[in-house]
Amino acid sequence: QVRLVESGGGLVEAGGSLRLSCAASGTDFRISVMNWYRQAPGKQRELVATCTSGGSTNYADDVKGRFTISRDGGKNTVYLQMDSLKPEDTAVYYCHCRLLGTDSWGQGTQVTVSS
Repeated sequence: QVRLVESGGGLVEAGGSLRLSCAASGTDFRISVMNWYRQAPGKQRELVATCTSGGSTNYADDVKGRFTISRDGGKNTVYLQMDSLKPEDTAVYYCHCRLLGTDSWGQGTQVTVSS
């Protein structure tokens, strides 16, 4: 059974930084595609960043140049470094894993950016 545990959320002022972590277990992390999604109140969940098993990354347009996704195979952990945060980045951030067509989700971590 895949388990994803996020940490690192919190309250930060606009312009600040946070780093989210997602520790994965029960999956072959080496070949899993790891993603970060977010969901703001009243909005649909949206894809923020992707990191493939080969280390390729992709970002939503509104976070490009501010967010960085990375993975540590030794720790089975994926990170999301978020810089220059804006109030519109406020959301619950979810870690997502896709392996051979199977999707798994973490419980989410709240990020709140004050203006």
